[in-house]
Amino acid sequence: MIVTIMQPAYLPWLGFFDRIAASDVFIVLDHVAIDRNSKTKFANRNRIRTAQGWSWLTVPIRSKGKHGDLRLNEIEVNNETNWRAKHWRAIELNYRRAPYFDDYAPQFQAMFEAAWTHLAALSAAGLKIFMEALSMDQKVLLSSELDCEETKDRLIVELCRKAGATTYLSGPFGRDYLDPAAFQTAGIELLFHDYDHPAYRQCFDGFEPYMSTIDLLFNCGAESAQTLRRPQSLSAS
Repeated sequence: MIVTIMQPAYLPWLGFFDRIAASDVFIVLDHVAIDRNSKTKFANRNRIRTAQGWSWLTVPIRSKGKHGDLRLNEIEVNNETNWRAKHWRAIELNYRRAPYFDDYAPQFQAMFEAAWTHLAALSAAGLKIFMEALSMDQKVLLSSELDCEETKDRLIVELCRKAGATTYLSGPFGRDYLDPAAFQTAGIELLFHDYDHPAYRQCFDGFEPYMSTIDLLFNCGAESAQTLRRPQSLSAS
């Protein structure tokens, strides 16, 4: 059984879903502190394609006085501004002429019309829409519900054990902190995912990689699941 573990993300990119597609179980790492690394910080933001290149969509969160103790499943959305309407307007403006916009717009519009108090609930709603659109039926578990005691790299091994993993599929940054010996001792194969990003036709001239998967759905429709899959992205080292 292949297990992958990722923090929840807002409107995730293609590589996020390729890792899920290459796995049997996806564990949402929702009980740890929010990632503040600029290279991997996507819990509350992601990119959409625009005529100028790309633009961030960022969900405002309540963080005052909570730095260093913001666990993902406890983060509150800051609704003092109407960010939901702003995000939907930006998506509609930039994708309304995309060939498959009408096929997926109602689901996402409904998500932006709903009220959200916590980031985790918003991310879960988006994940459900994306997985259904991409015909993914992998089992999804929440780390917060698995009664874990370990931290850092030991936490990953513990989660894999609890999920019955025979293989753990890590992101590329796992090479920097995971201990291969710990997985070997646990009888779990360790693989890494270096996403080989595909190119496809976008709404505007040129191609911008690393957009939200919304970009792929609106432009490729039913071909999206096939387009994002990159089996060659997996390696043992």
